[in-house]
Amino acid sequence: MSNSDSVVYHYLAIGKLGRGEVVKLFMIDAGIDFEERLYRRDDTWPETKEKLKKQGLTRNGQVPALEYKGLVLTGHIPILRFLSRDLGRYDGITSEDKYLVDLVSDIYVDWRVHWVTNLKGPNREYKETIAPQYYDLIGKYYADREGPYLLGDEVSYADFAVYVSIDNDARTGTLPDTLPESVTKFKAALEARPNIVDYIKKG
Repeated sequence: MSNSDSVVYHYLAIGKLGRGEVVKLFMIDAGIDFEERLYRRDDTWPETKEKLKKQGLTRNGQVPALEYKGLVLTGHIPILRFLSRDLGRYDGITSEDKYLVDLVSDIYVDWRVHWVTNLKGPNREYKETIAPQYYDLIGKYYADREGPYLLGDEVSYADFAVYVSIDNDARTGTLPDTLPESVTKFKAALEARPNIVDYIKKG
């Protein structure tokens, strides 16, 4: 493990796909400096996974894992919640805000369970039914406030999860042809955020 002052992000070398990208995008936006350690998802992964477990970086062999202030954090949404609370932002202010952010992030977690079925090729049922239902539901929550973010003018950790869901669907060819206006507005706003605009443009 690294010294307590350094932040080390451990994930798979799979580009911008998957759970880890949510954490990475969040940290870039938050201005958190971190070292990135990526591992190949090939026949070497089982051995690598066991090494990470022995090093105390993951208990179940799953990544992302984040070394942060002397702690090892796992679970991409719990990592976001921890960082938001540690930073004192990205989590809303009122109990209603925090409820809404937690709710939408949980909806995203349910979406990802279905999305992974597309990694070996587009899943017709997912593309035609599950994805449209997900964006329709998400769109309703984004339309409840003035926007462009879930909480209105204030960005939250849930926004990064939702953005990566849109991006990942685009990469697997499963993004609906038409998205709710509130989701389209949100996507444009997040992509224009100063700290991440250049990173997103890299594709």
